[in-house]
Amino acid sequence: MEQPEDMASLSEFDSLAGSIPATKVEITVSCRNLLDKDMFSKSDPLCVMYTQGMENKQWREFGRTEVIDNTLNPDFVRKFIVDYFFEEKQNLRFDLYDVDSKSPDLSKHDFLGQAFCTLGEIVGSPGSRLEKSLTIGAFSLNSRTGKPMPAVSNGGVPGKKCGTIILSAEELSNCRDVATMQFCANKLDKKDFFGKSDPFLVFYRSNEDGTFTICHKTEVMKNTLNPVWQTFSIPVRALCNGDYDR
Repeated sequence: MEQPEDMASLSEFDSLAGSIPATKVEITVSCRNLLDKDMFSKSDPLCVMYTQGMENKQWREFGRTEVIDNTLNPDFVRKFIVDYFFEEKQNLRFDLYDVDSKSPDLSKHDFLGQAFCTLGEIVGSPGSRLEKSLTIGAFSLNSRTGKPMPAVSNGGVPGKKCGTIILSAEELSNCRDVATMQFCANKLDKKDFFGKSDPFLVFYRSNEDGTFTICHKTEVMKNTLNPVWQTFSIPVRALCNGDYDR
């Protein structure tokens, strides 16, 4: 079965003993008040998550969120699903970039800041929700080798605060159900001055603590007040973590 598009690929945290208790945890990323690197618009942020090897201590890329255009306050739809080993300290790093082209090479994009934490910090925070300041230190870490390099090479200002990253975690259920849905709307409000609206839908799931987390976005339908969005399929655990009464 293929991995859904809104979830980063599973990865191993080195060769750990199979007897270590583990559960799968889904990490959701949001940011607030990011640096604005674009002259005529807002930044187009991307978040890259890294895990640190248990033995060699090197950082390696785990996955990337989608790019969200023109915002300093992104709520990323794509999640990171990781194995949580109860007896292990699992170091994580989150790097934010302003994407300026379609190049997958991160050095081609503006560095917006980074944050470090452990998976246990996120899970153990009230409501499994951790907020940390994004910073650009005197040195950044090379994304491939994990070795320090001057942050100014990425366009950063050493020591400057760069906004906040919000990390939420939830243990995943074993639900394998998939929901298929289609939505339409009629007679929407006209919001564009010279044309009709360009509507899209955003879905949020209810969390156990009463907050809401983004879980899906439809495509944008251009210049219409009567949109019919494409049919889409989504894992039920992405909508409600398998709890149909949530």
